[in-house]
Amino acid sequence: MNQESHSTGSGTQNEPFDLDRLRVYPLVERRSLTGVEDILVPPENPPAECPAAVSERVEVCARQIREARKRGASVMLIYGAHLLRNGAALVLERMMGAGQLTHLATNGAGSIHDWEYAYLGRSTESVEANVATGTFGTWDETSRYLHLAMMAGALDGEGYGASVGRMILEDGLSLPTGEELEEALRSEPGHPLTPARADLLQAMRRHRLGAGRVRVEHPWKQASVLAQAFKHKVAMTVHPGIGYDIISNHPMFNGAVIGRAAGLDFRKFCASVNNLDHGVVLSVGSAIMGPQVFEKSVSCVNNLRIQSGQPILQGHSIHVVDIQDGGGWDWTQGEPPKSNPAYYLRFCKSYSRMGGQMHYLNCDNMTFLHHLYHRLQRA
Repeated sequence: MNQESHSTGSGTQNEPFDLDRLRVYPLVERRSLTGVEDILVPPENPPAECPAAVSERVEVCARQIREARKRGASVMLIYGAHLLRNGAALVLERMMGAGQLTHLATNGAGSIHDWEYAYLGRSTESVEANVATGTFGTWDETSRYLHLAMMAGALDGEGYGASVGRMILEDGLSLPTGEELEEALRSEPGHPLTPARADLLQAMRRHRLGAGRVRVEHPWKQASVLAQAFKHKVAMTVHPGIGYDIISNHPMFNGAVIGRAAGLDFRKFCASVNNLDHGVVLSVGSAIMGPQVFEKSVSCVNNLRIQSGQPILQGHSIHVVDIQDGGGWDWTQGEPPKSNPAYYLRFCKSYSRMGGQMHYLNCDNMTFLHHLYHRLQRA
């Protein structure tokens, strides 16, 4: 019996998998594990109790944020999806409205939960149970509308965060006609938007999408950080991985669309880092994306500064918050040797190498943020 006869799938191992044949389901049919009404934390509520060491670090952080904003320096919040799932949206909206945050950045999962809460009021599924049934991530509207937002936003020069934030805030998006896209491709083949126009035209034909206004209601948009950032004109970037997120599990999946939107967001992230001298970085619950994106952006900024004879990035403070114990290492003393397991904690090690002053705080992410918000209100 040959090797192929053992497989129950179609094609050979050297052929791309046919995602067009995936069966997707209405999002409303999914058993979601978290709901907006259950998770959102009212900003005015007293924050949970915390140890004295946390309170002291919050005090320092609040002071540095106030000083940074007086100078016009960036205050960047880089967060993982759990901060959103822990109910931080209303607190973040208040901080954006007060001008205390100038840039927010999350990963692909953060954007997906954000949109699902705004659209359905619910999010999160059982990975183990749904992978076994082939239904994990195969929810039609999530992938469909996030892809459409990015494709429509690309025509206006918007990246991932802005395009999805706009769609949520404005309850929909607009698509040009196929004829308009064809004419633009013929008349301006060398235009920078040619790839984006071609991707949208192909998607409209393959998935029988009509032109004009696509109405997408978002009854719970108050739970969306992306929408509130767009409303307050605060930079909001998303940094996904191709194949990392459930929007890959759909016939409309297009890595070029996601990559184009994320590529623009990375450049926006770099622009905020370029304004980070004597500013503040808050990395809250982002063990991989945050440190990886930040270290590349700092290198890009320093590269251009050195070329123009300017000093490299300096004077910034980095506050890293996670529920892990930091490997039991005192990161104010530098990084541990390779023989120490703490060396392999990326969320500590990478930030400790980025100049400035890095502080690690072992704390629940929502507790830290809620205390920080209240401390800034007393300023």
